[in-house]
Amino acid sequence: MKLHLRRLDFTATRTIGDLSSDGRHVCWTLEDAVHDGPKIPGATAIPAGEYRVVITWSRRFKVLMPLLLAVQGFEGIRIHPGNTEIDTWGCILPGLVRLNDAVLESRSAYEHLASLIADGIVQDGVCTLTIEDQRPPTATSAAPTKEGV
Repeated sequence: MKLHLRRLDFTATRTIGDLSSDGRHVCWTLEDAVHDGPKIPGATAIPAGEYRVVITWSRRFKVLMPLLLAVQGFEGIRIHPGNTEIDTWGCILPGLVRLNDAVLESRSAYEHLASLIADGIVQDGVCTLTIEDQRPPTATSAAPTKEGV
């Protein structure tokens, strides 16, 4: 199974994305802010890239949960319920409703997504999550203009 997370909306404190499977929207996501500089513990989204997702026991939540493997510079990155960047702890929060700085109906979105991941692992033997940053172009990267005409 292949999941795709397109990060769409960036602020200094949080990142909102669209998570899909086979091109179909599954849920919205909320993460910590994407930082270009060094990692800030508890306040930095994981790097864009492709990650294998497994389901393991979470000591913190005391339940089986999706875990992203081999996230450089991070440990214990899970997909779990939550609503704001305060709840992320560097992890990915799913939600059915997207607000400006939050996702809502996170528990329902999480249960659906966790079930989708588990089924995908059973069917395909593996689940991957590709994370892509889709930042809008900056003023310096805009198309060149004709000068001196």
